[in-house]
Amino acid sequence: MAHCNTVLNQVVCFFKRHEFESLARKHHVGHKFRSFNRWSQFMAMLVCQLSGRKSLRDVVENLKAQGHKLYHLGMKKVSRSTLARVNDEQPHELYKELFYKMLQRCQVVAPKHRFKIDEKVYLLDASIINLCLTAFPWATYRQKKGAIKLHVGLDADGYLPEFIDVTEGKKHEMSWARMLQLPKGSLAVFDKGFTDYEWWQELTTNGIFFVTRLKDNALVEYFRKRPGRKAKGVVLDQEIRLKGMKDKLRLVQFIADDGNEYRFVTNAHHLPAATVADLYKERWKIELFFKWIKQNLKIKTFLGTSENAALTQIWVALCVYLVLAYLALLSKIGASMQQILRLLQLNLFERRDLESLFNPPKIEASPQLVLL
Repeated sequence: MAHCNTVLNQVVCFFKRHEFESLARKHHVGHKFRSFNRWSQFMAMLVCQLSGRKSLRDVVENLKAQGHKLYHLGMKKVSRSTLARVNDEQPHELYKELFYKMLQRCQVVAPKHRFKIDEKVYLLDASIINLCLTAFPWATYRQKKGAIKLHVGLDADGYLPEFIDVTEGKKHEMSWARMLQLPKGSLAVFDKGFTDYEWWQELTTNGIFFVTRLKDNALVEYFRKRPGRKAKGVVLDQEIRLKGMKDKLRLVQFIADDGNEYRFVTNAHHLPAATVADLYKERWKIELFFKWIKQNLKIKTFLGTSENAALTQIWVALCVYLVLAYLALLSKIGASMQQILRLLQLNLFERRDLESLFNPPKIEASPQLVLL
């Protein structure tokens, strides 16, 4: 049988070491390391995410137990105190920049979105991660509660998180949205939490399309109904203007299969009404994204209480998400990211080829074992 490196070693090959070391030199503060480095920090935090470890001590003991299988990773010896100090002091921006470099590699193999339109589609939303205010005093949210907020713009091409920011919990989504540099001609889909007519007008002026839901208390001026045969579920397709906006928009009233009625507003006058409704339905994918990372990656409980330690853990988790997405996109068996993660967790330190791990050879049943 051919020799294989560990599954972890093959996963780590996704990261270009020379590229990482360049970022490590760029994002370093204080004196040079004597017996540790940022690569060892990254490997430890990567193992934490992939193996579901619950504490720094748990991570370090796990690495110590697998020491004879880690020599090929180029890791230095990891102690709990050193790992805690580096997580606290060394800038998390290293992993943020690493994430965006990896994102570019994932985008190359990502499939185009499922809609028959030319526009790039982004799904925008934010999610709260609750924290104990006593332990995380920097994470201000409410008077007696702490939290951080994860703001995400999910690219519908492969459902990759292209725009990301992590802020204190009290920062509103609109403060983040106004800073986004959405490409001209793209289409953003978001919920009522992004209701801001001034921003909608800015998007329209800049040639950026959007689809969202209209609030019940919106002040609406109605114009002509759009001609043409209506698709199934579409009960109204009409031009409107919202108070305070210069350009006319479009109101699409839609009844879903469950009988619920929705009022969508968009500046995409060229799209079929049914496509407008379908685009908003696609927004559910970002809800699934938040649910998935909270359930499968370690971003709800933290190994350190400083802001830098928490952000380091989050950005490493997002890097892991991209690794799993990349493997899922390249997998020929249609395995989900969760299935891939489970396989990695069970075989992380085993010497198995990744291809055979995801595509195990089929074993023909012995005739004696075939049930009649």
